[in-house]
Amino acid sequence: MSAFFELLQPCLKPMVVLMTLALAGCAVGPDFVQPGSELGAAQLTPRPELGSGDSLSAADVPSQWWQLFNDPLLALLQSRAQAGNLDLQMAAERIEQSRAQLGITASRLLPNVGANASYAREAISEHGKFAALGAPTDPSNFWQLGFDASWEIDLWGRARRAREGAAATLEATVYDREAARVALSAEVARTYLQLRGTQAQLDIARQNLTIAERTLGLAESRERNGVATHFETSSARAQLATIKAMLPELAQRRNAQMNALALLMSEPPRALDAQLRHAMPLPSLPTRVPVGVPSELAQRRPDILRAEAQLHAATAAIGVAKADFYPRIGLKGRIGVEAFDSGDLASWDARFFSIGPTVYLPIFQGGRLVQRLVLNESRQKTAALAYRQTVLRAWHEVDDALDAWAAQQRQHDEWRVSYEQNKQALHAAERGYQQGATDYLSVLTAQLNLLASQTSLNASATNATLTVVNLYKSLGGGWTPEQVQ
Repeated sequence: MSAFFELLQPCLKPMVVLMTLALAGCAVGPDFVQPGSELGAAQLTPRPELGSGDSLSAADVPSQWWQLFNDPLLALLQSRAQAGNLDLQMAAERIEQSRAQLGITASRLLPNVGANASYAREAISEHGKFAALGAPTDPSNFWQLGFDASWEIDLWGRARRAREGAAATLEATVYDREAARVALSAEVARTYLQLRGTQAQLDIARQNLTIAERTLGLAESRERNGVATHFETSSARAQLATIKAMLPELAQRRNAQMNALALLMSEPPRALDAQLRHAMPLPSLPTRVPVGVPSELAQRRPDILRAEAQLHAATAAIGVAKADFYPRIGLKGRIGVEAFDSGDLASWDARFFSIGPTVYLPIFQGGRLVQRLVLNESRQKTAALAYRQTVLRAWHEVDDALDAWAAQQRQHDEWRVSYEQNKQALHAAERGYQQGATDYLSVLTAQLNLLASQTSLNASATNATLTVVNLYKSLGGGWTPEQVQ
């Protein structure tokens, strides 16, 4: 064996030199620099004219922000959705695909080694030129065993840039899953709150149905006693029918929202009916709303982090394209044994080997390499613009969500006053109608006003809770950055 390595020594010297150059080689192309988010000066507070700024808190945005509603059923639905949603499962599989692609790309930095074995029984033609020169024409066996190895030395960082881009792509798919998680938690909360609002509207309609039935009975009694006209009873019946007509539509909307929640949890239709059909009041609004600090928004929103990772991958692709202009230097080697008789394979004299460098230099590619570089540079500029657009959109979404949250709070207070006043007006109109002091038109008007104010108050309460959902979606709540990192 020592004689064999002595034979290889002249070939190993250039190999060591090339390995040293590879380790010290530079990676061509631009290095990725994390962009500034431009959010440091953002003031995430409502406009002064809307008030409610005292309810804001600079505390960290909670990952499970729906706990602020203090609704155990909502928390349970969120847990089931996070565990069973098919979109999240597909996003997780895309992460595994990107991880596998990173492994494939990283393997280019390592040598390729393979084993080979062959056997052939062969003979030359008796009338061939080799037979004419005296070569034997008897059949013979030929055995060969050996190893092949090759390694492309990454002098210009082509493989390293490719691995860097694949790692950034993997990072982007991870943040893509977390963006889907944020959207899922917001959609579950939004659908659940809309369901509670629809159920509350059903209760309002049933309450008004009872009032309309009582008013109709009173109008019919007055008509029988000759103190009311047929107009009053017809108007009462019309109002009763109008309220009854609302019930099927509200029931259909309630069923559709329960099915929407089931779909978010990857459950079949009607799977949650028994759990959700029972009406419950809307969750109360949180008294304090933690919104964090503006400079942390770029680290809380996974879509911003995803855009940054995509920009990183696009920057690395420029380095890959530039490295294609440089020579590719590699090493190839073979070692093994061969013999005409299988018994001779164990002999030292049956050995063979070859080792040496390979060089590939692109000379003419018809402009393909230049255009590929131009293409990747343009893609990198597009990714940079997409990052800026994502950050700007996030800034706008947070500002709009804060304004909507503050405006809905004030609007809800005004609708509550309107509801209380219309309720008192209906009681006064009903007493006056029973005593004959007012006509039925006053009662009908009061009923319509009460129904409208109840509907508006319920819609305002629902929208007020939905603004909290939109706020935390815009703030990037719903995932835990520390666990992902």
